[in-house]
Amino acid sequence: MNSTSTHFVPPRRVNIYEPLHQFGMWGETFKSNIGNGNINTPSHIIIPNNQKLDNNLSEDTSHGTPLIFDQETSTSRHPDKIKRRLAQNREAAKKSRLRKKAYVQQLETSRLKLIQLEQELDRARQQGFYVGNGIDTSTTTSLGFSENMNPGIAAFEMEYGQWIEEQNKQICELRTVLQGHVGDVELRLLVEIAMKHYFDLFRMKSAAAKEDVFFVMSGMWRTSAERFFLWIGGFRPSDLIKVLLPHFDVMTDQQILDVCNLRQSCQQAEDALSQGMEKLQHTLADCVAGGRLGEGNYIPQVNSAMERAEASVSFVNQADHLRHETLQQMDRILTTRQAARGLLALGEYFQRLRALSSSWATRHREPT
Repeated sequence: MNSTSTHFVPPRRVNIYEPLHQFGMWGETFKSNIGNGNINTPSHIIIPNNQKLDNNLSEDTSHGTPLIFDQETSTSRHPDKIKRRLAQNREAAKKSRLRKKAYVQQLETSRLKLIQLEQELDRARQQGFYVGNGIDTSTTTSLGFSENMNPGIAAFEMEYGQWIEEQNKQICELRTVLQGHVGDVELRLLVEIAMKHYFDLFRMKSAAAKEDVFFVMSGMWRTSAERFFLWIGGFRPSDLIKVLLPHFDVMTDQQILDVCNLRQSCQQAEDALSQGMEKLQHTLADCVAGGRLGEGNYIPQVNSAMERAEASVSFVNQADHLRHETLQQMDRILTTRQAARGLLALGEYFQRLRALSSSWATRHREPT
């Protein structure tokens, strides 16, 4: 097979999706369905990306923290109640800043741990634990390293572990707040924090994909049950919408229509990305399998495959961009309380998948 017979174009260019002319570029399809509102999407949910989630924003000048008010309600309240509400918002904003500060401190601690691990690896090299160009896996296992591990991926795994811990705390907080009698102002703050937490994950994955895109796409950083549903380094947004829909409060007919249109747009974008990814896999396989048998020199094939493998990083970023946009669109369609319930349901869904993985791994086999 001749490796030069297949020409691959990175997914940034239009002609990688030539077989998908009925959809066009997935990004154009998604934007036309959601951003422009000209296909299946009602025009009233078209919101510019830079528009805030709520137009009634004011700012506490003492802390620089945005506060959200309902003008009609706030003007009719007693001044003491308004002052009490302001104090509550300042306290909530203070707690948010403390949580962010703690998270930054955790990242710094992880960075120091990574430096320590790198020093241990250097000592292992000096003590002769390397055999030729390979690694003595029995030794590196005790150090917490594998043959394909690199510092960037090690840092990502530690960051992701901390991300999971923070998500579990947010889930508990959302559950407590939804069971109590908390106003939309405090609830909106929690929703925005939870949304940003997912956006942080997408940023972490983008950096990790540059280090080792195959590791990110394989999902080895997730549990086995999560990997069962994996699609280009994450979950299909259309599937998550289907999972979350039954957990929302009573929705209006217009909200149901908007969510259904959003799910349809996600499916079209997912199909375009999946077909583009399939084309990349075929091209990469042709590159690796090229050349004559028995030569023993794989460098030309590997170098050619490396150039094409870099395009897979773009697929991970585009898939996460689709997940990012879907979260934002859902937040715009839903009320604050519905969005909070959706984020709680999403977090609990991932928790249940991780619990399933743990139970399956520790199950007791019945004697045959």
